Amino acid sequence: MEFQVGEAKFTANCVACHGKQAAGTDQGPPLVHKIYEPNHHGDAAFQRAAANGVKAHHWEFGNMPKIEGVTADDVDQIVKYVRWLQRQAGIQ
Repeated sequence: MEFQVGEAKFTANCVACHGKQAAGTDQGPPLVHKIYEPNHHGDAAFQRAAANGVKAHHWEFGNMPKIEGVTADDVDQIVKYVRWLQRQAGIQ
């Protein structure tokens, strides 16, 4: 699968809060959700979130910290995986 690298990076860096297959947990929101579709949260929003963290604004999970040690290329791979999951769920 062309998204294996992104899936591995997601598992290593994101799954604890955003859950398996980006379905969310009690620590963080689902990324396979209409709120995160490309025309509402573009790919650059994921880059900013990983690099700078995010103040809570859509959900009641608290602020997202910046993710140490994740490169822009890592986030690109993660976003490709998340976008693929979204397409599988009919979110475009």
